[in-house]
Amino acid sequence: MAGPDPRRYLPADVTARISRLEVEARTVVEGFLSGMHRSPYFGQSIEFAQHREYAPGDDTRRVDWKVWSRTDRYFVKQYEEETNLTTSILLDGSESMLFGSGGVTKFEYGSRITAALSYLLLRQHDAVGLTTFDESIHHVVPPSSRGSQLFSILSALEAGKPSRKTDLFGLLRRIADERSQRGIIVLISDLFGDRDSLFRGLRLLRQRGHDVMVFHVLDDQELDFQYAGTTKFEGLEEAGEIVCDPRSLRDGYLAAMDEFLTDVRRRCAQIVIDYQTIRTSEHLDAVLRAFLHRRTAMLRGRR
Repeated sequence: MAGPDPRRYLPADVTARISRLEVEARTVVEGFLSGMHRSPYFGQSIEFAQHREYAPGDDTRRVDWKVWSRTDRYFVKQYEEETNLTTSILLDGSESMLFGSGGVTKFEYGSRITAALSYLLLRQHDAVGLTTFDESIHHVVPPSSRGSQLFSILSALEAGKPSRKTDLFGLLRRIADERSQRGIIVLISDLFGDRDSLFRGLRLLRQRGHDVMVFHVLDDQELDFQYAGTTKFEGLEEAGEIVCDPRSLRDGYLAAMDEFLTDVRRRCAQIVIDYQTIRTSEHLDAVLRAFLHRRTAMLRGRR
């Protein structure tokens, strides 16, 4: 028998926000998978791996009726892309993630990525966990595939309040020490911080055998710098402020941003880390597609 619904103990506005995030994640993932299942890549190239006992909500078209005729029990066919795997999502909750020029902050967008990936993984019966952090770790939801896991993750996202600076190396070193079982580590961050420390941490994860993905979340204005007229820029994470004509800064700013992105991509490639720049204006399909390709490649590498 199912236990009591934990939502009943939360304020109505919190429950409503969690429910909206859950509905959005389900809508994005189901729509994405519907399109992917029609593609040749996710049709003919999927290889059968094993059977799994039928669970409520499974697609009845996947039931193996030959097995049912022999055992009088329902089993569904499970494929390589659906065999169990543990994924740990690390979401940056530092103050710089509060920036958002288009109605959604980087932290809110990162939360949507987290919710969608979590829903996708749990739908595939994989274990997924979440850690939110800045200078310290704020919320930890240990990896699990239990039925209440999505609610636990969404509750942690709802409780997230970005503040302070980022300590990426401290976080990544702790994750490397605690995650003894090989899996996928997904870092969602704007990567604003010391790059040498960041890559020391990422290299440590790779040395421990983890597959690592970096979703580099940036706002459109951070990438395009389309400001006009006298503007006051207020720095986050104790960066101060400046009043200026942004047109006089644009060329230099864009050159610095290009150097930043090029350096991050190069360093990720050197240690075999999947990297993707994500705009907060983008649909989540790009994130889901990149993750599924990485996950498929990892599973095939285990055979």
